[in-house]
Amino acid sequence: MLIPVILSGGSGTRLWPLSRKNLPKQFLPLAGDSTLFQQTVARAQTLPDAASPIVVCSENHRFLVAEQLQMLGISDASILLEPVARNTAPAIALAALQALSRDPDATLLVLPADHLIGDTDSFGDAVRKALPLAADGWLVTFGIRPDAPETGFGYIRRGNPLNDSGYQVDAFVEKPDRATAESYLETGAYDWNSGMFLFRASRLLEELAQRAPTIYAGTAAAFESAHTDLDFVRVDKDAFAEVPEDSIDYAVMERTRRAAVVPVSCEWSDIGSWAALWAASERDDNGNRLEGDVLALDSKNSYARSSHRRMVALLGVEDLIVVDTPDAVLVAARSHAQDVKKLVDELKAADRPEHMFHRKVYRPWGSYDSIDMGERFQVKRIMVKGGASLSLQKHHHRAEHWIVVSGTAEVTRDDEVFMLSENQSTYLPLGSVHRLRNLGKVPLELIEVQSGSYLGEDDIVRLEDVYGRA
Repeated sequence: MLIPVILSGGSGTRLWPLSRKNLPKQFLPLAGDSTLFQQTVARAQTLPDAASPIVVCSENHRFLVAEQLQMLGISDASILLEPVARNTAPAIALAALQALSRDPDATLLVLPADHLIGDTDSFGDAVRKALPLAADGWLVTFGIRPDAPETGFGYIRRGNPLNDSGYQVDAFVEKPDRATAESYLETGAYDWNSGMFLFRASRLLEELAQRAPTIYAGTAAAFESAHTDLDFVRVDKDAFAEVPEDSIDYAVMERTRRAAVVPVSCEWSDIGSWAALWAASERDDNGNRLEGDVLALDSKNSYARSSHRRMVALLGVEDLIVVDTPDAVLVAARSHAQDVKKLVDELKAADRPEHMFHRKVYRPWGSYDSIDMGERFQVKRIMVKGGASLSLQKHHHRAEHWIVVSGTAEVTRDDEVFMLSENQSTYLPLGSVHRLRNLGKVPLELIEVQSGSYLGEDDIVRLEDVYGRA
């Protein structure tokens, strides 16, 4: 059985302000109508005999993963929740243990959720060529044939051929300087390290137990104490927190004697920066990639994106990155795109929320958009999906007014339960126990006006919650 393993734990800080901790780049439609995560899952599902995927993700992203899988019509995926981030070696080990519970002969195709592949046919051919190697016990990685002296990637040096399509790995090498990268390109013996793998689950765990026994033992202990929560598999938090952090490259691939590489040219990009997204996108005759409501005059080789309800205009500029969101605007030289992470670090140090949340925040029941705020008040636009409900809750520091814009709301307020339809409203006093529910099939939209001495999201006391939140 071929089981795709989708690693979805990344934060995508270099694509701020669009990518943020609570909505990172893999869950965004950066290249097409579907998200990078959905494209990765769909690509894997086209392979012959591919089973339902295993997704390893942060606990904070569990409902995003479930919803985006549902949009693809996939209801039988295994969703493993990492209580803390521990890099790729423990994450893949968790997936291998889960796969063996389904099939003792499972073969894993490990794919990062945030990569872009333009030539899916070539990628599929490479997987098919790698399957016999995995069946023979090799741990296969996919090497991207380089077309430029890239200094932002690690490289793989090919060794002796193993069959018509694969090679034994001679060495993994770190990110080179420019001169070294140029020499790699000239020799023709090096490929970019893609971070995609194919191996039998049992072989990976054998190697991990031998090469990194502490990681293996800790991950196995955390998985042994796992339990099912709704559609998710929760591993033991305390046990997993004790597992050392390490990548699969360092923990296994660079130490094993059975590493193989299958080179492939498949229009691959890790979308590691705005410059990388610009390079991977179709551009106009002036070299510009324009997304949304953007007007560019006498401007060249730039990436501009408007993701809000206003126009972005470029005039007489070159080599810029301009990204507009409702609460933040990035303007950067394209040559400095890798340094966006420094901005995010500054936001974290200043304890600003923009590195973590968008103005519009997604919840398992729908979303809310903070459209205005000031001293002692906040206004939100709330959308509740059909059949969904918020938790039964109360607030210690704020009162709320609800005005229904469209749809019908069932409102619980202390001992009352009543319906509100379009253009109707209600008042929820400070301290009242309340709940909002959408009994219909179409989205419920309303305006919420909060007033009080403190309006933070942590002023929520949940008394009942169908989503298992505290």
